[in-house]
Amino acid sequence: MPLAEKSLIEGIRRSARQPGGSVRLGIGDDCAVLRPPKGHQILVTTDYTLENIHFRRSWHAPEIVGRRCLTRGLSDIAAMGGKPLAAFLSLALPADLPQRWVDQFMRGLLGLARECNVPLAGGDTAQSLEGILADIIVLGSAPNGKALVRSGAKPGDRIYVSGELGGGTAALKEFLAGRKPRPQDYPRHFHPVPRLKLGEFLRVRGIATALIDLSDGLSTDLGHICEESQVGAEILADQIPRARVGRKRDPIDLKLALHGGEDYELLFTAPARKHVPGSVAGVAITPIGRITPDKRTLLRTSKRVEALEPQGWEHFRS
Repeated sequence: MPLAEKSLIEGIRRSARQPGGSVRLGIGDDCAVLRPPKGHQILVTTDYTLENIHFRRSWHAPEIVGRRCLTRGLSDIAAMGGKPLAAFLSLALPADLPQRWVDQFMRGLLGLARECNVPLAGGDTAQSLEGILADIIVLGSAPNGKALVRSGAKPGDRIYVSGELGGGTAALKEFLAGRKPRPQDYPRHFHPVPRLKLGEFLRVRGIATALIDLSDGLSTDLGHICEESQVGAEILADQIPRARVGRKRDPIDLKLALHGGEDYELLFTAPARKHVPGSVAGVAITPIGRITPDKRTLLRTSKRVEALEPQGWEHFRS
């Protein structure tokens, strides 16, 4: 059973980083007090982590659940070219959940928070009648008018992706097949890293015209850029960097790279004349296609050109 609410909050407060930077007053009052950098706009994102939707206790260690929970919010800040200012966590916990699970969840979340220099500045706790629910809110900032958005892609822009794709979902495929994948063989699933340095690089250098993080899958998230920018796209199948997973480090199936979600890599567009480096902060950058004016999304293989339909994750889809 979790500690009583007051003791639970006090334990989290002791574990969390003390207020600093943009946080003037953190956990302990009715509201946090933040002071954003001068000349910056505030970025706000929120994401649920739900038991049996985003994780299962029988599959995922609590530290991993905590890390993945915060990754979801930080990846959204990276996708705007922003810098994180503070995180807020609301937890709804079943009465029969061991306190040890909560402690380990917080260890994973706060470990990533320290890696990314973002303080946990507040949140809420409640009892859940069924399952664990974690809601992460992350506040970030970007210079006025400089946040990167999905709606800036132009015909002729090239399309780029960071890292390798499909590794996040490859582990899920193993679980569903009744196998237990080793964390070291599927790092993007068990140890995701939000691409904050890359997002900021793309903004500061003025490279990206549109940007999104790959949380729902390439086919779906590329569709978001095309829809918001009122353009189309053509992707080269042979250029897509497919994750190498498992003990043998075999490349995954193309379908997982196209439609698998939770890689938390960045997908962006840039003018053809812009120089885009092959790597940033140790993360590979790969050109995979181009933006077109006809509002269709196409996949070009060695044999044919076919429509690329969004088949990534979407809640409520039958």
